[in-house]
Amino acid sequence: MRTVIAGGHGQIALRLAKLLAARGDEAVGLIRNPAHADDVRAAGAEPSVCDLESASADEVAGLLEGADAAVFAAGAGPGSGAARKESVDRDAAVLLADAAERAGVRRFVLVSSQGADPGHEGDEVFDAYLRAKGQAEEDIRGRSGLDWTILRPGALTNDPGTGQVRLEARTGRGRVTRDDVAAVLAELVDSSATAGLTLELISGSSPVSVAVKAVAGN
Repeated sequence: MRTVIAGGHGQIALRLAKLLAARGDEAVGLIRNPAHADDVRAAGAEPSVCDLESASADEVAGLLEGADAAVFAAGAGPGSGAARKESVDRDAAVLLADAAERAGVRRFVLVSSQGADPGHEGDEVFDAYLRAKGQAEEDIRGRSGLDWTILRPGALTNDPGTGQVRLEARTGRGRVTRDDVAAVLAELVDSSATAGLTLELISGSSPVSVAVKAVAGN
């Protein structure tokens, strides 16, 4: 299986690439900065330089040719302003979805956030972030050409993963390790059984594979 990960140098993306490579899958990490290529290779993925803030849908579609799944794990990151929340967290997600449809890549997983809401009010940067994520979700949900799943992790930590999560339509607020988010993503890209679902993720008591299968059954 070949999975293209937008935001390939991000903390979750690198963890996901390692998991995919470990099970024998191919992973491609889309990166803006060529200097990050070695880190992506070290994680077991193939780096591909692509600036999602300036690339066209056709250019990105070319990078998606032959892929089985696309994961949007990019983000403007801490320290960025409201404008980049829109250009990365919203517009780049929409661009990747456009490209996936053009390339015929149906499986699409969007990493969003708890609290994402297209109508979220407020003037702070974090308010803009939640709005941008919500608007990206809204766009993805309207696409019949994709087998999409939206994953909304809780507050992210760098603690070691436990492999135990709570994955439901609504979990309530909570924390979750980046290791466990990556593990859930690795399960999600492997099957379209959760297509059409928006799922919240926090630490819990169910093994990752069990949690994904349970919610797919719903």
